[in-house]
Formats: sequence, structure tokens, C-alpha cells
Amino acid sequence: MHCDVVVIGAGAAGMMCAATAGQRGRRVVLVDHYAKLGEKIRISGGGRCNFTNLHATWRDFLSDNPDFCRSALARYTPRDFIALVERHGIAWHEKTLGQLFCDDSSKRIIDMLVEECRVGEVTWRQPCAVQEVAYEPGRFEVRTGMGTLHAASIVVATGGLTVPKIGATPFAYRLAGQFGLPVVPPRPALVPLAFDPELLARYGDLAGVSLEAHARCARGSFRESLLFTHRGLSGPVILQISSYWQQVEGAEPIRIDLLPGTKAREWLTQQRRSPATLPALLSEKLPKRFAQQWCEGHGWTLPIAQLSDRALDEAAHALSEWRVQPSGTLGYNKAEVTLGGVDTRALSSKTMEAAEVPGLYFIGEAVDVTGHLGGFNFQWAWASGRAAGLAA
Repeated sequence: MHCDVVVIGAGAAGMMCAATAGQRGRRVVLVDHYAKLGEKIRISGGGRCNFTNLHATWRDFLSDNPDFCRSALARYTPRDFIALVERHGIAWHEKTLGQLFCDDSSKRIIDMLVEECRVGEVTWRQPCAVQEVAYEPGRFEVRTGMGTLHAASIVVATGGLTVPKIGATPFAYRLAGQFGLPVVPPRPALVPLAFDPELLARYGDLAGVSLEAHARCARGSFRESLLFTHRGLSGPVILQISSYWQQVEGAEPIRIDLLPGTKAREWLTQQRRSPATLPALLSEKLPKRFAQQWCEGHGWTLPIAQLSDRALDEAAHALSEWRVQPSGTLGYNKAEVTLGGVDTRALSSKTMEAAEVPGLYFIGEAVDVTGHLGGFNFQWAWASGRAAGLAA
């Protein structure tokens, strides 16, 4: 079969790209090896799809080449995607921090993208594995389980390594390597973190306990909810900071303010006349079980009036900067996205095309652009897919 564009990967970025190119009059074939369509869309946001964020800018993304995402994000904004959603009659609502969700099912977003592809007369091949990609200037040959496709352009939208049980593979990285494009080493991001054995023994029975915290690591700084699990730490603030923490020798620990917005030393000083123990006092501001075990772990179980000034200084510092060195992440099965990917320095920021291989494009999670938690990664999928769809 001869066509203009083969899009490999029928996720958020791939369907957006295929629809855009098809509606330009390009003959598009959309190929995906997985039987189910748009699984990451379906499961996102608790089944309601956190499809964008009102406040998304290039500053909300991590990359070894941080300016790369500016162009695509500026040319296709959250307001542009909202207009598409509303044109399809999909009701939505805003939660905290600009996060937008469907009022009902995330399937509405999948159905919308399928309809946009239908309007663009996109041809589907699914489930259909790509077996080999060959290239000669001006033409690609894509050999699949359903025949060979010949096209002037191919767009790789196969994502990263996140959640392999719903079809994630390293296809994009292998293909980039075939054509000599560098890959920034991938790792799990927006992922829960594991305690080392000592911390697990101390806090492992707190699974389900949550509190508000401010976490910092490297250039990352976030204030949101923290959740204890039976293996370590999770919750929005931990998922956010996980993108900045690296599991390497000598890595900077995560610093957690357990009383954000409170001057810990000043507050402790105000309690000096109380007959209560420090765990009892902290239970007024923190979950009781955590306050008790945290104080026991530091040896601060006496009435606060009996603690020395030095002990109060140490307690205040520890409350404001609890240093946690995780033993690792919970891996790709629990991660929301993959950090790293095809090195964007090898791509055009306007079109997503490989500079050294005309007609070869990489978009979405396959490339080294990773957003914060809260709809940002979907916005990158829409923006990068749109950029490639306008060019391929």
C-alpha cells in the first residue's frame, strides 16, 4: 500500500498527528501493535482523563534541551484543545492547580480523536506489529504484520516504557538508534519511591496515611499531598519530585517540609510551657500515627518542656527539612511517564522532524520532553502531534 504518512502508535500524540495530517488531505495510515485503543488515555485521571492543564507553559517540562518544547506548545495551547473538546460536546471541569478532567468518561476523549481521524479519512491497522522499517531518500518502507506500507514520511508516536502491561515498548529508541539519532537514557518519572529497609521498618505500617508537605530536590520544588504506602512514599508531591531525584551514587536526598507554611522553631518555642509531649503536640498538625513514629525514630518523646534548646533546634530543622534518601522507584509499572527519550537536539522544534533523516518524525512521550503531573504530558502529546501533523 502506498500512502503519504505512516503514523506508528495510536495513542494521544499519534491520533492527534494522524487526524491533523489527514485533514490536510494527506493519505495517512495509523498503525499500532496493541489491540486496545488509547489505553493510557482511558486509565488516566481515574478514568476521567486529565486531558490538559490551563497553566501549561514550557517551564512545566523537563528535558536535556529545555527550550525545545517552546515552539510546539506556543502554537497549540490548552485553549486550542479545550475548543476541540467543546466542539465535540464533551463536558469538563477544573480541579486544583488548573487540571482539567472530563465530567464523565475518558472514553469521550478517545472517541473524539477517532472521529477526528475519520474526518481525515485515516486508515487503521490495529493490532498490527511493525516488523521492519527501511529507508531510501524520499521513501520509507514499513513492513508490518498486515503487509508493507510505502510512504514519504513516518511519524513515531509509540511512547516510552511506562506501563508495559498496556503495550509500552522501546520501539522508538530502537528506531532512533537505527537511524543514528541519540537517545537520552530513559527512566521512570512521576513514580512512587521506595524506602530503604530502615525507613520501611519504621514507617511501613503507615500505609494510607497522608499529609500536606513541601518537597524539594535539585531544581524541583512542590507543595502537595504526600501519601505513605506499604513500600515507601507516593502522593502528588512525591510523584512530582521523583522526576528530579536520581537513583545514582551520591544523589541528593529529597528534603521534605512536614509543616509547610509554619515556622517550626517559632511554633515549638510557643509550646514550651505545655506539659504535653512532642508527639502529642505534633499530632495537632500531623496525623497522630505518623507524629508518634516520627518522634520515636528521632528520640523526641519527652514532654516538650523537658527538651533542651538544642533538641528543639534539631526538631525544628528535622520538621522543616526531613531528609529522605529513597532506595529506588517502583519502576515503569507504577510510573505515569518516561523521563528521557529521543534526544530533541536531533529534531526540529517546529516540525519534530529528524534533521538528518528527512521524513522521519518523533512525537509525544517518545522524545526527551517530560511534563509535571496534572495534564501537562497530554498537552505535550497534543502539541507535538499537531506540529508533526502539519508538517508530515
